Amino acid sequence: MEWTLDRLTQFVAVADCGSMTQAARRLGRAQSAVSTAVGLLEADLGLALFHRVGRSVHLTPAGEVMLLEARSLLHQARALDLRAQALAAGQAARLCMSVDEALPYQPVARLLRELAGRFPALELTLLGGTAAEVARDVETRRAQLAFQFDRGTADACFAQSYVASVPQMVCVARDHPLAGRARTTREDLAGHRQLLMHIEGVEELVLSPSVWRTDGFYVLAEMLADGLGWGILPRNIAQTPDIERRILALDCQDLRLPPLAVRMLSLQGAVLDDTALWIQARLAQLLTQGE
Repeated sequence: MEWTLDRLTQFVAVADCGSMTQAARRLGRAQSAVSTAVGLLEADLGLALFHRVGRSVHLTPAGEVMLLEARSLLHQARALDLRAQALAAGQAARLCMSVDEALPYQPVARLLRELAGRFPALELTLLGGTAAEVARDVETRRAQLAFQFDRGTADACFAQSYVASVPQMVCVARDHPLAGRARTTREDLAGHRQLLMHIEGVEELVLSPSVWRTDGFYVLAEMLADGLGWGILPRNIAQTPDIERRILALDCQDLRLPPLAVRMLSLQGAVLDDTALWIQARLAQLLTQGE
């Protein structure tokens, strides 16, 4: 077959405009050139693509089917061109990043939308899990980047960069005995079971002699909502609609909680390209704006 992308482009333009003359104006070509290109395409395909009535043209049933095929081919051609330009400019062809499931959802979702627009040729793989799991994704080279809540000193194999921080809150179930207090003290907290995040090698703030642990923030939130004790949550998780209606934050003036840092992990010695650096900088902006 002798059809070309240029002829397909002219065919689509005529179908969109419903007129050879209007399509020629849109493409900046002579009407005769567009008419010839469509005629040659029809001859090559062995199909009548248009019914011609005066100066108007209407797609035949076969033309309607071929229009879908033509649009698909042109879309693929544009994608190929964009990817070639991106690769020629030094952008990454592929990127796998792993994201802590406890990070604020909206900033991450917006990051992905902007990433799609800014780097349309990028082939992205997005992984998720607990803070420990996303770190393991980088350590095993399954992912090049990981974003997680900072839960202590990272292993020596990682390079880490601060991204932003998220406020923390002391929370209990709405029917917990501490929920009815106007103010809560450390002594009050010590009298009830404390629910903690379990992270290997990290010394958590323990105030109560009775402690339960889990390694996931969302599991911790559910345990809090079930009235099993009090605990500390990132604000974004405490304000998740399904969680927020079942828990409340305590006013504990003598327990000052520092914001929970978000960091980016990569392997020591790995060179971060422009795409990875943009992701880090933009996520920092979005998390900061969210606060």
